[in-house]
Amino acid sequence: MPLPRLSREAVRRIAIDVAVLTAFGLIVALLGPWGSVGLSWPVRLSYWLACMIGGGLIGIFLDETLGRRIAPTWRRVLAITVLMTPPVTVYVLMTAWLIQGEFWGWRALLELSWQVATLCLPIMVLRALVWRAPRVETRTIVEPPLPEAEAAFRRRLSARRRQARLIAIEADDHYLKVHTDAGEELLTLRLRDALADLSRAHGYQVHRSWWVAADAIREVRWRRGSGEVRLEGDLIAPLSRTYAPVLREAGWLG
Repeated sequence: MPLPRLSREAVRRIAIDVAVLTAFGLIVALLGPWGSVGLSWPVRLSYWLACMIGGGLIGIFLDETLGRRIAPTWRRVLAITVLMTPPVTVYVLMTAWLIQGEFWGWRALLELSWQVATLCLPIMVLRALVWRAPRVETRTIVEPPLPEAEAAFRRRLSARRRQARLIAIEADDHYLKVHTDAGEELLTLRLRDALADLSRAHGYQVHRSWWVAADAIREVRWRRGSGEVRLEGDLIAPLSRTYAPVLREAGWLG
């Protein structure tokens, strides 16, 4: 079976991850913790590079496969550190046997696991900082076509609110509640039809019954598998797990 081809972005991320792990391994080799300073430099360097790169890649694999389901970032870092510690501990034990020619015995696993966790945590923290998306708002990039993009939907509003600032749309039974800075208005319209009207507008669907304008967002909070979006006018919209990745890509979630 042919191996799947990696995209250029995936290769770039792997190269950066390996470079960070290599730098971390060099620093630890220079420090020589837990008695390794007594080893010869070639053995010490080989041992710590193998431990940092190999163990780090185990953690990165767990982070990319399981960590995506965990939010926020720092809870994810702690969870992956706990998950990676047992397999990395076994890996370090085998690495010491192969490189140093010394098998410490399986009884050493418990003590060794604390040393491994001590190094796994800063590695995952450093990786989280490297790949953490900056919180940036990109409305200015798409601002010129906004009036035209919202025009079809605005024609459905009353004259009083047609020129008002659009904040959010909320599905309410058989109606849509349109939130603007000139007050609320009810429309007899399905949410999917409103989303079709606003397909080119700068906003996000954050819940099965909510759409919010991007420039109305003030804060996004995520906790225990659900979240909320705080908007202009003290309005709060729910954020579901299904639509959270959209805001994460926009930089609102770490």
